[in-house]
Formats: sequence, structure tokens, C-alpha cells
Amino acid sequence: MVGPMAHSRARRNPADGRSPVRRAASTVAVVFLVIGVLGFVPGITSSFADLRFAGHQSGAKLFGAFQVSVLNNAVHLLFGVAGLALARTVSGARTFLVGGGAIYLVLWLYGLVVDHDTGANVIPVNNADNWLHLLLGIGMIALGLLTTRRRAHH
Repeated sequence: MVGPMAHSRARRNPADGRSPVRRAASTVAVVFLVIGVLGFVPGITSSFADLRFAGHQSGAKLFGAFQVSVLNNAVHLLFGVAGLALARTVSGARTFLVGGGAIYLVLWLYGLVVDHDTGANVIPVNNADNWLHLLLGIGMIALGLLTTRRRAHH
């Protein structure tokens, strides 16, 4: 029987009929949506009164560690929506994970070179964000590659 995903090389979970890369992309996308929402919740975001639209002046920190701004939270929400849209296909899911991972590696590099106390730090980022961006970049790329690799046939 040939279905719409018959051309996919990724294995499917019989429980939901979706390939591992689509499930991984959907999960990552939902995490971004949750993080985007939590960035607007006082208590979960400390120093909420210091939340700014953008820039290093935003003193709000998600979970008391990750510096956030309104723009930062909005980007997380948009990233989550894009991830869910792309997770509808195997190639889109892989693109979201690998491409998104590459974006997070660029953000990690940006965080390493930008002076955290200047106007150039528009995202904003701090040391906790830098470590998170590195781990997200590596993790997303690994998920995108490992969930779509071909299995050896014996």
C-alpha cells in the first residue's frame, strides 16, 4: 500500500503515522511556543517590570537566568509557529531543525562577540543565553540529521 509519505526515507511511528523528524520538529516547535508564552508571565520571568521591547536594557529573565525582551519572546512564538507549519512534511521538518539549529549557532557566535552592555546587544543575550544557544544549535541539527538518516538494509 502506497501512502502520501511512501517516498520518505524516515521511519514512521505506527502509533501516529508520522516520521521521527516530523515528531521531533513538532516537539521543538511546541517548546518554542511555550517558552515564548512563559517569557510574558510574571513570576516565571523574574524582574518582569524591567521587560523592555528590545535591547540589553531589558532586565527581565526567564526562569531567573535567560535575559528576555518582548521582541525575544515574539521571535520564540514565531519560531514555534514556523516549526509547526514546517513539521507538516518530512523535508520541512528537517529544514526547520537543521536550519533553525544553524540560526542558533549564529546566535551563539553573536553572543560571544557582542558586548553584552551596549546597544549592539539588541536580542538581548547573556552568558546563560549563549550556552543555551550553543546547545539548541547542536541539538536541533543533530535531531534533524539523526531522525532522517537512512537505515542500513541487511
